[in-house]
Amino acid sequence: MPVKEILLLGNPVLREKSNHIADFDSQLDNIIADLRDTLIDFQNRKKTGRGIAAPQIGILKKIVYIHLSDRSFALVNPEIIDKSTETFEVWDSCFSFNVAFYILTKRHKTITIKYQTQTSETIIETFKGDLSELLQHEIDHLHGILSTDYLKDKDQIIMREEYEKLVKY
Repeated sequence: MPVKEILLLGNPVLREKSNHIADFDSQLDNIIADLRDTLIDFQNRKKTGRGIAAPQIGILKKIVYIHLSDRSFALVNPEIIDKSTETFEVWDSCFSFNVAFYILTKRHKTITIKYQTQTSETIIETFKGDLSELLQHEIDHLHGILSTDYLKDKDQIIMREEYEKLVKY
């Protein structure tokens, strides 16, 4: 499938809520393939990134695609059904920011998500740590929420170059 353009901060589509998927058909397969190919292309070009949400390519559907070194999967209609009270802070960036800056964001250490697979099977899965953070970020996209919405203090945002010094890439 073709690599899609990633919508950037300021595009009003990123602020809209996504629609529930009811039809598990070839259109869904095509969207997931577009998300996969767009994510892998971004990873290859920018050397970063693990997930993408359908609104980031202009599709207002509840779909997230994750591509890690040891696992790749789509989450259709994902819903956080439980979250730990324990939180942690993480420097968060986004494809829709062109990974130009990072925002210090508070996330739950553990979340449980109910989602459907590409073939409509319902899964309930618990995610911890960096996967918990990643999925909270991607699910936020489905509700029109961006990491910039969590910015409370001017010292909570840094440019990518400063982030790379901080984590010693």
